[in-house]
Amino acid sequence: MKFNDIANAISVISGVTLAGIVGVGVYTYANKDAIIDGIKEAAIESVMGSLGDGLPGTGALESLPLGTNDLPSPSPQASMPSAPQAPVQF
Repeated sequence: MKFNDIANAISVISGVTLAGIVGVGVYTYANKDAIIDGIKEAAIESVMGSLGDGLPGTGALESLPLGTNDLPSPSPQASMPSAPQAPVQF
């Protein structure tokens, strides 16, 4: 195997790789609107799916009057300990 054969093989592999990269770029540019719309739909679906029944008009929020806090009341917390006082020496 000669150096010329190795150089030719590397150049063929390089050309095929470059052609693949250009092909993916052209495909992405030609279909960019469809790709963007698909991503938007997937994002909206994931957000709406996580909301579940939390949308107005579905019955989940209708039971709460406006201005009602649906969070649990905060639990009481312990007070912060006071710093020890130094003994007084006379």
